[in-house]
Amino acid sequence: MQEQKRILVAVLDWGLGHATRCVPLIKKLIQEGHIVVVAAGGKAADFLKIEFPDLEIIPLRGYGIRYSTLLPMSLMMLLQSPKILFHIVREHFWLKKIIQKHRVNSVISDNCYGLWNNRIESIFITHQFMIKCPEGMKWLEPALHSIVKWFVSRYDECWIPDVAGENNLSGDLSHKFPLPENARFIGNLSRFGFEENKLFEKSVYDVCAIISGPEPHRTRFEKKCLEVLKKQSGKSILILGKPGNISVSESRENIRIASHLNTAEMQYVLLNAKHIICRSGYSGIMDLRKLQKGAYLVPTPGQTEQEYLAGYLDGKFGFKMVKELEEINLE
Repeated sequence: MQEQKRILVAVLDWGLGHATRCVPLIKKLIQEGHIVVVAAGGKAADFLKIEFPDLEIIPLRGYGIRYSTLLPMSLMMLLQSPKILFHIVREHFWLKKIIQKHRVNSVISDNCYGLWNNRIESIFITHQFMIKCPEGMKWLEPALHSIVKWFVSRYDECWIPDVAGENNLSGDLSHKFPLPENARFIGNLSRFGFEENKLFEKSVYDVCAIISGPEPHRTRFEKKCLEVLKKQSGKSILILGKPGNISVSESRENIRIASHLNTAEMQYVLLNAKHIICRSGYSGIMDLRKLQKGAYLVPTPGQTEQEYLAGYLDGKFGFKMVKELEEINLE
């Protein structure tokens, strides 16, 4: 039996994806007999409280990134880079206090760049060694890659949730530039446990639409999806991605609207949906691939990573890139 450790699992608060993909890691650590302490904030913390009600969850301050309706997201990120760097330094010193207070032996950080410490084992999780830039700023990509590599090299190990071969899901994001020596592919991470021989005779929902992403694009996406679902004659479900409101569920005509579904129900819905509409976030893509389900991928406008992933996966594994919901043919 392995020596029991107190392990801090820290999750970035940009959407639910970083939290969902940490679910199988947390479960494995618990099964191995380790004591897990989770650090998270916002919706990520709400989600993990539902998944692991018995775990201690300590607040982790988010990066506080602001988004704009006028400027592209990549430019907004560049303008806020001093703020991001300040937060990385702040969380680095925060970790020193947490090590003493919670007596942790190891830390696993999902895209929280400042959570390494020379006194304990530190592991970084990312699928994005290459930061995709918009046209006109491509010259920045090698420099950004070097910055990412420098931060990753501070950690003992870097785990990449993808595979090294042709069937990879991240494409250029983790395969174009050389990886640091401490990096290795660990396979796709998904909270779902799907058996290939499990058969389903009919679709429970004709269309399942999953809402995610930053405001104001999130609300716009929700409204557009609702318009699409209202035009369908069959049963549909709209999942709002708001785990803090898990009890909220209503029906409008032929549409079920749910604030959040737990992992078991979410898996059941996805497996039994004829069509799926969602953003092209990487963790959601890994979940769908685990279930061997395709989807219409609608990237968040201006979010270069999602735009790249939707284009890269267009026509692969049942995925189809859709820039506007009006382009979708659900017949």
